[in-house]
Amino acid sequence: MTHTVLLIDDDIELVEMLKEYLEQEGFAIQAAHDGATGAQLVLQQSLSNPIDIVVLDVMMPKLNGIETLKRIRQHSNLPVIMLTARGDNTDRIIGLELGADDYVPKPSTPREIVARIRAILRRVSSPQEVGQDAAASEHIVVGALEIWPSQRLVNWNGAAVELTSTEFNLLEILAKNAGQVVTKQDLSQLGLGRPLARFDRSIDVHLSSIRHKLGLLPDGRQCIQTVFRLGYQLLKE
Repeated sequence: MTHTVLLIDDDIELVEMLKEYLEQEGFAIQAAHDGATGAQLVLQQSLSNPIDIVVLDVMMPKLNGIETLKRIRQHSNLPVIMLTARGDNTDRIIGLELGADDYVPKPSTPREIVARIRAILRRVSSPQEVGQDAAASEHIVVGALEIWPSQRLVNWNGAAVELTSTEFNLLEILAKNAGQVVTKQDLSQLGLGRPLARFDRSIDVHLSSIRHKLGLLPDGRQCIQTVFRLGYQLLKE
């Protein structure tokens, strides 16, 4: 299967370089050089020409990457990787809070970007890719939480919950280990497809978003608990 990557960056030379590299790696490419056009391409994608993942630069004139991400998230949970200035933690955290799946600091190599793209796409598999019989039988239940991994569906107290691809990955990992502590290192490796970097707050921000979307248990506790210096735990109630 050929996956389509949408590159949104005003640096035309960088886009052309990434396009050439990604095409050599087997990806189909769409490109936009401003945020408004990029967001419109996401909203207008068709079943015959779908976009599988977006690589979005933060620093763009007119409509920057943060505002572009807001527009995309109003209508789509399509995976998004943000390109951020190295050392700019503020943009990274804001992007993650708004629903970005991961970030890559600039300058970065095309090889690193491809690795991040593949890590996310590996975790967004359709039922056809995992086998429909297995897909139909898989169902995780932890208290009020229900997860159908193959369809990437989540219910909480009987109501559907909209998660980004990375949020879904992390919640699934915690659900499969309900009642046990999962380290941040394991969550990063299994959920993001990369080792946890020093001072990286990605996992914390993603889990904060999941907590907000799920709400509280009947006794007022968060269903996802932080275990100091160890990691996170999904309560069994």
